[in-house]
Amino acid sequence: MTSPIEERLAALGVVLPTPTPPVANYVPAVESGGWLWISGQVPMGPNGPEFIGKLGRDVELDSGRAAARLCAINILAQAKAALGDLERIKRVVKLVGFVNSFGDFGDQPKVVNGASDFLVEVLGEHGRHARSAVGVAGLPFNVAVEVEAVLEIA
Repeated sequence: MTSPIEERLAALGVVLPTPTPPVANYVPAVESGGWLWISGQVPMGPNGPEFIGKLGRDVELDSGRAAARLCAINILAQAKAALGDLERIKRVVKLVGFVNSFGDFGDQPKVVNGASDFLVEVLGEHGRHARSAVGVAGLPFNVAVEVEAVLEIA
């Protein structure tokens, strides 16, 4: 039997991937005191990193939003691996989005909306969250976006 969250994912045509293992000395998620802290997720697709380059030079705004959405999909994949059941998510508390930005690119909030909008679409009001959207000079694998999350869990 599938959960309501999994039903919404299926309705959106989203299949959660097998989470990517860490590439350095960290763990992908830490559960502590009713919280799940998920390490930064990049837009990792089935064939490796996707959406390579800087917003404002190599990557268009719509592609940046798609990259952030893929990061959010990977956040849910890590949450499912850590929790076993996405229904344990009570609320997305905070997202921090890092946008690989060129020059005077200033639409980081619009880029990170790709992750925020997706989480609200899947989790409803429980997906609404506090957020930061930060422009950075570079990200791992030269990807366009990285997003980390803090979830309240049951």
